Amino acid sequence: MGTILNLIILGFIVWFLYQRFVPAKGIKNINAAELKAELSNKGNKEFIDVRTPNEYRGNHIKEFKNIPLSELGKRAQELSKDKEVVVICQSGMRSSNACKALKKLGFKEVTNVKGGMSSWRE
Repeated sequence: MGTILNLIILGFIVWFLYQRFVPAKGIKNINAAELKAELSNKGNKEFIDVRTPNEYRGNHIKEFKNIPLSELGKRAQELSKDKEVVVICQSGMRSSNACKALKKLGFKEVTNVKGGMSSWRE
């Protein structure tokens, strides 16, 4: 009985780690250099910064609209599901969570900026 319980617990831990660290399906990841190319070819894209308003005021990329991660669920209607949504934060963690949330809300094209503002150099 103890062995079965240990296997179930181990299986749950493996599943949890897999869900946490494997990129979500349909989310594109780009780095800061690739973001520069995206900004020069805006096309059918929207850019959002999910950091807090204070972080955003301190330093931001002018094309990015501030929608803090904590407000994303209730403000997602401000974004078009017909456009690619490019998401940035400070390090890439909050933006990754925001991308997953947007996918669950039905957004088709979602892009995460890996490394976030920490890797951005103008």
